[in-house]
Order: sequence, then C-alpha cells, then structure tokens
Amino acid sequence: MLNAYKDKIVSVIGLGYIGLPSAAALASRGVKVIGVDINQHAVDTINQGNVHIVEPELDIVVRAAVNQGYLQATTTPQPADAFLIAVPTPINRDHEPDMSYVEAAAKSVASVLKRGDLVILESTSPVGATEQIADWMAEARPDLTFPQQFGENSDIRVAHCPERVLPGHVLRELVENDRVIGGLTPKCSAAAVELYKVFVEGECVVTNARTAEMCKLTENASRDVSIAFANELSLICDKLGVDVWELIKLANRHPRVNILQPGPGVGGHCIAVDPWFIVSKSPEESQLIRTARLVNSSKPRWVEEKIHSAVAAAAGKKGLQPSAIKIACMGLAFKPDIDDLRESPALEIVIHLGDKYPEQIYVVEPNIDTLPPELAKHGVILSAANEALDNADVVVLLVDHREFKERVPVLRDGTLLVDTRGVWR
Repeated sequence: MLNAYKDKIVSVIGLGYIGLPSAAALASRGVKVIGVDINQHAVDTINQGNVHIVEPELDIVVRAAVNQGYLQATTTPQPADAFLIAVPTPINRDHEPDMSYVEAAAKSVASVLKRGDLVILESTSPVGATEQIADWMAEARPDLTFPQQFGENSDIRVAHCPERVLPGHVLRELVENDRVIGGLTPKCSAAAVELYKVFVEGECVVTNARTAEMCKLTENASRDVSIAFANELSLICDKLGVDVWELIKLANRHPRVNILQPGPGVGGHCIAVDPWFIVSKSPEESQLIRTARLVNSSKPRWVEEKIHSAVAAAAGKKGLQPSAIKIACMGLAFKPDIDDLRESPALEIVIHLGDKYPEQIYVVEPNIDTLPPELAKHGVILSAANEALDNADVVVLLVDHREFKERVPVLRDGTLLVDTRGVWR
C-alpha cells in the first residue's frame, strides 16, 4: 500500500493533538505531508523541527520528518492528493456542536481541490457531518462533482475516519489500533483505506459514514456512562460513610463486574464533549447518556465543596481566617501524565478556587511550564511539589500523575487532604 502514496502529497488540516501525530506518522513512512494550521506559532515551531504539544516521542518523529523533507507546515491550504481534516469540534453553551472549525476547514480545502482528490473528516462530529462537509465543498466548487450528487462517479472522494487514540500513547495507537472508515460511497471507503494502510497496522474496518460517525460517539458515551456510575457511587459512599475505593476493589472481585475509579469529573475533548453530539441529535431517546453527562459535569462542584469544608476546618484548627489558608492543588491536566488541559475538571476546580482564594493557591503540574492566564491573574503559583506541600494547609490531589503516585508525601501536622483519586488516602 505504501507505493500508492509514494509520489503523492497528503495535507493534514489542523496540527493539534491528533493532526500533528497523524502528519508525523504519514511522513515517517516516506509520504510528503503538508500540515496546515491557523496558529502561526505552531507552524513556525514545526518547521523548525520542534513540537508545540507534549506527546511521548512525537518530537523525535517530527524532527526527523522535517529534516528529511517529508513534513512542512503552513497557514494556508496547498494542493494535495488527499486531505485529512483534524480540527476541533467543541460544544457551545447550550451543548450544541460547534461545527465552525470544520466548515472553515472544508471550505479552505475546497479552494485547492482537483479531480481525483480524497477528503477525510477525522474530527469527531455529529452524525451527518461528513455529508455536510461534502455539501459545503460542493457549494464552493460547482466545477467539481461530489459523491452525494454523483455517487461512485464523482470527481472527489469523501469519507469519515474518527481518531480513537489515548493521549500519551498516540503514536503507537495510531499505528496499532483498528480504524473504522465510512465513505459516502464504497469507492470513497476504498480510497480512504488505501491511505490509512500506509501507516496503520491494525484492521481498517469499512462501514458507511453515518455509522462511522456514530461509532466514535458511542465509544465515548459508553465510557462517560461508566465513569458516571463510579462518580455517583463516590457521592453515595461519602454520604453513607463508606470508603468508595475499598468498595470498588471488593466489588471488582466479582468475575463479571468492572467498576471504574471515580475522580473529580471528566475532561478532555472527547468523553466530556462527544456524548452531547448524540443528545443534540436525539434528545428524547438519549436520557441515560444525558444524565451521565450531567453527573460527571457536576462532580467538580462537589469537589469544590469538599475543599471549602477543608479550608474552613484548617482555619478553625489554626485560629486563622480562611483567607490565610494556603492550598496546594496537585495536577491540572485532564488525565495523568499529559499536558492537555482541554475540558479539564482539575483546571475548572482550580479556576473557581482562585476566584474565592486569591493569592492562596499553589499548583503542581509537572507537564506544563507556564500557568493558563485565567490562573495567573489570581496570583496562583506554579511550583514544585516540595514547595507546595511544605506551605500548604490543605492539599488537593486532582490528577494521579506518575510523579504523585510514586511518592506519597508525609504531610505536615494539621494539613488536611482532599484526595479525589484515592492515591494518597
């Protein structure tokens, strides 16, 4: 399959946590890749052979691809033979999908399309999105034919192939994981399979576009529901005076029970967002999915109340005002051992704490070098673990980073602990 793209160009639109590793994976197989992103800093960084995100081994692969001439980045779309769209698909305040980035990407790609090109939507999207981008491109390029109009005989091939990788293991999983590929026609699917087999060692499973779109949403909604059960269980156990961590460990000894671990909420661009894409399309039929999403999105507020109680207790013990209590927050990322803060419940919690306790908070996040502006404005200090723990009256463990699990600290006498991950309890 490699020979099929030996003399072709692939363009990746969006050079973030999925787009850049995908571009690097293709380039590492000797394919000429043009990456496109509106972020000039990201483009400049990549063209220097560096990376603007944290992902193990990505910097090595990108540096080699750039130095060998297989990868370059730009801010404007260039002609290519295949286009992978990997731009954000956030939700708005009403939990409706915001497809503006996808629309802008589709229209920008349309401007450089030629007959025979392939366009693949990788962005996680609501059902019907692949048909929608084909419509946007057809409207922009009436001189070309598209599969929703001309079926197998169209000039352009259009397909959907959602990413399904784990942050921290993206490069490996891009290669090893099976991919679900849904074209608007069988020829569209076949063209997409041909491209992915350049670097994917897992199976490329073919279906239609709508099923491929729904598959990714289903995978993440399933995880969200399972996490919601664990999070709700933690609320119940707290009320009843039961150690939820011990309870889950015991329950999981049953051969057909596998309860996940509770936490401060659910973050990341996928699990915290994708279930709403299902709800937005089928609100009456998705009662369980909606409820799970509400349970998980409310968990940070519950954690904040626990922290407020700990601050009040610490102040009472020491004869101080709550405004004199120092708080150490351990972790900001949405999951362990990455720098990704998107939809992070830990970040959300610390932002609210900063509003209430300005100049009182230390943050320990080993995977970032600078604080987000919304924290810096409250005088939050990004510090080493020793400094934070030595100064804190209340310690809040929010993310179970490897550094935190490997070293259980001895807290000062009188220091109170709020452990949302059950690591230091």
